[in-house]
Amino acid sequence: MTPRPPLPPFTPESAQAKVKSAQTLWNTCDPEKVVQAYTLTSIWRNRSRFFSGHTHIKQFLQQKWANEKNYILRKELFAFRENLIAVQFWYEYQDAMDGMRWKRCYGIEHWTFNEEGVMEKRMMSGNDVLIGEDGNGEGRWFKGLGPDEVDGLSIPEGHF
Repeated sequence: MTPRPPLPPFTPESAQAKVKSAQTLWNTCDPEKVVQAYTLTSIWRNRSRFFSGHTHIKQFLQQKWANEKNYILRKELFAFRENLIAVQFWYEYQDAMDGMRWKRCYGIEHWTFNEEGVMEKRMMSGNDVLIGEDGNGEGRWFKGLGPDEVDGLSIPEGHF
């Protein structure tokens, strides 16, 4: 695979750059682009699902974004060491499987990278909550913001 800088071992600056690069990539909602950040045999846990490899990752992402409409994501560096990064994230979306109600996912990811800076393991835990009364979207943080504007938003203290 082609190296994906920044490469481990990570520094505070390179770990932050890796996180923001992933945020930008995921906000494209393009499985073909996103899968390139992972090794061919990358191992994933996403909530209660376990799978590995590009084919399964692409299938998962296609299904995810078919169900999660108007998706917008923010990731923040939580911790790092050598070739490991932990990320805190929030994303908002309309759930096509639940009457297009607005939801926000709060979560943590743990990433492991190979020496070429390609992710070989992604472990994600997340919880969804309705946004507004019965998911009407009232109180959305990212309302009206594009993917390149989410970093300028202050996340409320009780949510960070």
